Amino acid sequence: MKKILTILALAALSTSTQAKVRLPHIIGDNMVLQQQTDARLWGWAKPGKTVKVTTSWSDEVAQAKVGKDGKWLVKVKTPKASYEPLSVTFDDGEALTINNVLAGEVWVCAGQSNMEMPVKGFGMCPVEGYNHHVVDAIHSKGVRSVKIPSIMRLKPQEDAQCEWRQCSPKTVGDFSATGYFFARMVSRTLDIPVGIIEANKGGSRVESWLTKENLEKYTNEPTDSMGIVNFKKEWDYHRAMLWGNGTFNPILNYTVKGILFYQGCSNVGDPGDQYSQRLKLLVEQWRQQFGLGEIPFYFVQIAPYESGDPNGDWNARLQEQQFKAMQIIPNSSLVCTNDLVYPYETTQIHPSQKQPVGERLAFTALNRDYGMETIQYKSSAYKDMTIKGDSVLIHTQDNYWCDAPFEQMQGFEVAGEDRVFHPATARHFWQPGGGYWDEAILIRCDAVKKPVAVRYCFKNWQLGNVKNGGNLPLFPFRTDNW
Repeated sequence: MKKILTILALAALSTSTQAKVRLPHIIGDNMVLQQQTDARLWGWAKPGKTVKVTTSWSDEVAQAKVGKDGKWLVKVKTPKASYEPLSVTFDDGEALTINNVLAGEVWVCAGQSNMEMPVKGFGMCPVEGYNHHVVDAIHSKGVRSVKIPSIMRLKPQEDAQCEWRQCSPKTVGDFSATGYFFARMVSRTLDIPVGIIEANKGGSRVESWLTKENLEKYTNEPTDSMGIVNFKKEWDYHRAMLWGNGTFNPILNYTVKGILFYQGCSNVGDPGDQYSQRLKLLVEQWRQQFGLGEIPFYFVQIAPYESGDPNGDWNARLQEQQFKAMQIIPNSSLVCTNDLVYPYETTQIHPSQKQPVGERLAFTALNRDYGMETIQYKSSAYKDMTIKGDSVLIHTQDNYWCDAPFEQMQGFEVAGEDRVFHPATARHFWQPGGGYWDEAILIRCDAVKKPVAVRYCFKNWQLGNVKNGGNLPLFPFRTDNW
């Protein structure tokens, strides 16, 4: 009899457990909800049941009937951002409450290892100023993060083992460095909470995040298990589709403000415009999957890297593709990092200066999304050139009325019809003309009497020093198409 009662008790417990609302791990204590929007909340429960969702900030009750597949989803109107702890209760007959929730801004941190790189750095790859950031973290209580485990899956996953973390001196070391410095700047500037969702994987390619449907329609990448394993005998982190299925798919129901993206090293060497077109495809895919409209997409240009030959240009060609991607992806912006490597970091794929990277992303968001129009967030870019005898005049755009330094600009090369590039001198140039002052960059080289083309930092490893009025670096460029 005792054995039978035990079995019945276990059966009752099992039934109770199955009936209780189950939430995805990303919905839990300490989470940040996107402020002043219809935020989605979802999960699983017994088919046919009704799930009621109540919040501490409203008398409204959201409810949904659980489908035959056991899934449900509701939308709740979220309050204005604040540091007031909130709670949400889910009830299908047995209540489940999550606590210490904040309303604020939520951004996704996607990409490969330079986005994944934590504040404490990787082995042999430190982040500059680590100890100062640990001490300072006491002032970043409004910053929270959730790290989605980097896993490969053949099928899209609906959940991932994760939990939200509050920023403190004890936890900040594990936050994405780029993501943290972005969130810290936005949080302190606007005085609101900021949550970052870290869904990234070191070494991943842009194809790693595309869906099976997009890969089959637009690429030659295999999508079956054997094809993926055998294709080019790649490293695991180069696999197409799998990281998107395992690491990104679990967050797609979450209501977010925008996406930050730092990736590209693993696509160096891609032919033609392939990378820019596939990145555009990925952004379109993510925007469609999130279902939140044309959300911001702000990404980071890869830094100078020797890549086996400092004088090669395959790294520069990928940088060029990223610049082209910015031009064809609506509501996007690119952060230049040409000045954020030290001369001794020629073979360091993870440069240590992550704080300026995150802050430049923050400057972009503060200007474009949060109304701070006086912030100068754009790097200058090549606009046009005029050849005058043995000299070339270069004009830039988005320079905020300044090309600096005034003299001894570094990073320029000039070529004649022989297509051989030589180091060139460059300086600020102005002359009266047509009722206005023609300000430009004057470039010349004694070895090239009849210049045809100009390049700026268009090598795997070449550091320039040209910056604009916002103290932001000039994008690497070339005027030729050789």
